[in-house]
Amino acid sequence: MTDQDVAKEDAPGEGLDAHLVIDHGTFHLDITLTAAPGDVVALLGPNGAGKTTALRALAGLTPLTDGHLKLDGTTLDRTPPESRPVGVVFQDYLLFPHLTALDNVAFGPRCQGATKAEARAQATKWLDRMGLTAHAGAKPRRLSGGQAQRVALARALATHPRLLLLDEPLAALDARTRLDVRAQLRRHLAEFEAVAVLVTHDPLDAMVLADRLVVVEHGRVVQEGTPSDIARHPRTDYIAQLVGLNLYRGQAENHTVHLDAGPAITTTEDLSGPAFVAFPPSAVTLYRDRPTGSSARNLWHCEVAGLETHGDQIRADLTGELPLAADLTTVAAAELDLHPGAPVWATVKATQTHAYPA
Repeated sequence: MTDQDVAKEDAPGEGLDAHLVIDHGTFHLDITLTAAPGDVVALLGPNGAGKTTALRALAGLTPLTDGHLKLDGTTLDRTPPESRPVGVVFQDYLLFPHLTALDNVAFGPRCQGATKAEARAQATKWLDRMGLTAHAGAKPRRLSGGQAQRVALARALATHPRLLLLDEPLAALDARTRLDVRAQLRRHLAEFEAVAVLVTHDPLDAMVLADRLVVVEHGRVVQEGTPSDIARHPRTDYIAQLVGLNLYRGQAENHTVHLDAGPAITTTEDLSGPAFVAFPPSAVTLYRDRPTGSSARNLWHCEVAGLETHGDQIRADLTGELPLAADLTTVAAAELDLHPGAPVWATVKATQTHAYPA
């Protein structure tokens, strides 16, 4: 019995089962990742969180300090990168500059033992699937960013990987190209039958492309779940900022959450114990004078710390009784004569808050 057969007996099942532990001096990564064939998992987090380190560990480019890595029941901890059934699309694509798009895609099958003719035939099919038949003879410098991204994806898929890794696959694209390529990538990932792991710091890429999000901060998983669950129930300030919510933590007592640092917030949910409460900046109404007759149960005296354009609105960052962000139209900001240092009153209706257990 071979070592590989032993590994399969020890870890039956399909998909990804990984506990990645890596010590790099002052940085320590310790995360668990599991996924079934057909799943697309996005690793999301700020710069320096450990996302790329995790991706490199999955690819075999960074050795594990501890933990394990199993794919389809086979232990890969000591398997060299070139022997792993893993395809990688790097952030800068890393296409071979001296090879045509066709030969870039054919490279993988050739490394797996296919003849030149067989590899080129397979590459031709993949380029056709990517809509790149007309660019088969072009070298990377003649390709647009979107075309290069699709060639890199075809090159990764041509080896029939059981794990597809994508490192910031849309980061190098301009806004317009990014929109089109994101839609195309979503379609290709939906057709992929094995496990795909996507690393990104862009919440929109993660929400659109992934079935499940794993949020990493400081080398640890701080939250995971479906995109809709993450967006509705953020559990850290980083996640709240990503999904555009004001987030606070405190102790709930009936319809009131007494914040750990700050005032109380009235909510419609009836809870008891540690809780989060969140509301969007658009739910905040600002006044220069204390409002009278307002139906809002939540009222705080604040000061404008800063103003910035946010889409087609103005985002006001407020300090004071309750630090928060408020969105308002340009006209409203002008009418209120908002400027850094301006005192304001902020109100939020209880019906526009959302409280949930911490």
